[in-house]
Amino acid sequence: MDTAISVEHLSYTYPGVDDTPGVAVFLDLNLTVEAGSFVAVLGSNGCGKSTLAKHFNSILLPCGGKVYVSGMDTSDPDQLIAIRRAVGMVFQNPDNQIVANVVEEDVAFGPENLGIAAPAIRQRVDNALKQVDMYHYRNHAPHLLSGGQKQRVAIAGVIAMEPKCIVLDEPTAMLDPKGRREVMETILRLNREKGITVVLITHHMNEAAQADRVVVLHKGDVALDGTPQSVFSQVEKLHQMGLASVETVELCHSLKKHGFDLPLDRLNTEDCAQALYEVLKA
Repeated sequence: MDTAISVEHLSYTYPGVDDTPGVAVFLDLNLTVEAGSFVAVLGSNGCGKSTLAKHFNSILLPCGGKVYVSGMDTSDPDQLIAIRRAVGMVFQNPDNQIVANVVEEDVAFGPENLGIAAPAIRQRVDNALKQVDMYHYRNHAPHLLSGGQKQRVAIAGVIAMEPKCIVLDEPTAMLDPKGRREVMETILRLNREKGITVVLITHHMNEAAQADRVVVLHKGDVALDGTPQSVFSQVEKLHQMGLASVETVELCHSLKKHGFDLPLDRLNTEDCAQALYEVLKA
């Protein structure tokens, strides 16, 4: 499978203010993201999740090492436009990304800035809104939408630029459960039906459990990397890093301490309930 993003020996230090020393986030980070995959990135506050995400779109540039997007060096200024076309960014607060007073005008903003011809923009906007199930709201004012709907409009604005990869930095952090569910359904559909590479930065374990792969950052390095089942079954390691596992795994882990022989790879309520049933009937 092709590589969408390659991080090679990345180091990054936020510069200090006045005479204060800088803050090192990464010293020697290595990571690859395969094209078409859905990767969730977890970690406690300050571990570098958002810093890493911003390297994927050349918002931040490495202090050392390299980051490549589809083979393009993110520190090469001549590749900047191509990199930002290839990797779209969605941030935590959708209000910070909405720039127009009408939904379809907001979604058209990105393609217009790329110099796309008007007829093609119309098609891109319609297609993007349909992909996030917001086409019927195309003439609405964004400020009248719910949080989840606003975030889907922000995602549509990125889709309209036709990126190969979408990086979402805590996109559901400010949403209620309904809004989180709407956004996650949209992300999964884009990945599984459209083949768009997705990198999701999140602190919601149930969201990460829906990815193909989970990467856990700790103290500026990759501490865990694997399928959701393999990562979330390592409950003690997650606890040591100040993280929890998925709720169903936490339940099985607690019961296991009390003598119940339960697996630690049941990531949804149905599978967890079945495991409990099988233990209790034995």
